[in-house]
Amino acid sequence: MKIAVTVVRILVGLLFLFSSVTFLLKLFPTPEMTGPIKTFNEGIAASGYLMYLIKITELLCGLALVIGRYVPLATVVIFPVTLNILLVHLFIAPEGLGVAIPLMLCNLFLAYAYRDRYRPMLAANSKLAA
Repeated sequence: MKIAVTVVRILVGLLFLFSSVTFLLKLFPTPEMTGPIKTFNEGIAASGYLMYLIKITELLCGLALVIGRYVPLATVVIFPVTLNILLVHLFIAPEGLGVAIPLMLCNLFLAYAYRDRYRPMLAANSKLAA
């Protein structure tokens, strides 16, 4: 199990690193989009900040996952991004489901692997130590 967690953690981290670095450094031209996905991306771009926020979050979480530091935190922080990737491809651009579904499964696997770290945070009765 420990090897599987390490492999999944590093692969997901590298995927997020690659995605964020290529966007932030503009290493590849943006592919031409049509239909609802074009409208969705134009809406995100119109905000002026949202795509940069997402990509910087991906960069920081990708680094944390690859390095192996703050992995439980990175897994929780990147989850909304991963969920949005899945939902966008599920409802708007189904051709990307081949990446979105395994990415979500990997994120859920990491959350399950680090579930003991989340137990104190999810306790119904939290008492501060005096």
